[in-house]
Amino acid sequence: MRVSRAHGIADDLRSKITTGQLQPGQRLPAETELATGYGVSTATLRNALGTLQAEGLVKKIHGRGNFVRRPLRRTTYVGGWGTLDPRTAADAAQRVTIRTTKTTAPKEHPATLLARPEGTALTEILCLTYDGEVPHGLARTYVPHDTTSPPNALGTVTADAPCQGPAARFAVLTPPPAEVRETVCARLPTPDEASTLRIRPTTTVLAITRTTTDATGLIVEAAQLVFPADRVNAVFTSHLLDNADERQPRP
Repeated sequence: MRVSRAHGIADDLRSKITTGQLQPGQRLPAETELATGYGVSTATLRNALGTLQAEGLVKKIHGRGNFVRRPLRRTTYVGGWGTLDPRTAADAAQRVTIRTTKTTAPKEHPATLLARPEGTALTEILCLTYDGEVPHGLARTYVPHDTTSPPNALGTVTADAPCQGPAARFAVLTPPPAEVRETVCARLPTPDEASTLRIRPTTTVLAITRTTTDATGLIVEAAQLVFPADRVNAVFTSHLLDNADERQPRP
């Protein structure tokens, strides 16, 4: 019964938010006041608010109360080359931070994706994109030292900086690769991802695993990208070839 009442309260508050009766940034009545108004316990009321918080409609600020969240702008991820769409990446509020770490390939991922033996020297490039102060996505990119020399210091890319290099392009190598293979899935975040992206453990994320191959067939980059599903649009474009033989899948 408590669950069904909580769903009903969530539906009512959701309707008020989507129809504009409750405006972005508006503080909701105190939880005890809301519970009394709906004729339920505070526990049931909090279950309803938890649903709206998971949906990104309500934000709870400890010590201040619950507020209607302002709609989050979505970042556009362009598949097949891994760039952030310039129309969103160049937004004044958009910025990217980079942290690089030297490491060696373990037995498990990412060495498996890179097809390199255990102990291969790698550089991990951690990129975090923000819209203002809100994290919009993270990418962990692994590059063998025998492939390229990535940045070696923490950096920040803003709209004032040119959209180039691993930060603005979410750690994709230059020159253009011969092939980019991406595997996309929707899943729950790991505890580390949830903490980094400041999302609830029950929030769905869009996870992209990407490998980049050069003209010789060597895998020169492996990346794991994670975006909260309510903060990104992913665009993938297919190009049809005229030659039927060329449409055959690669081995």
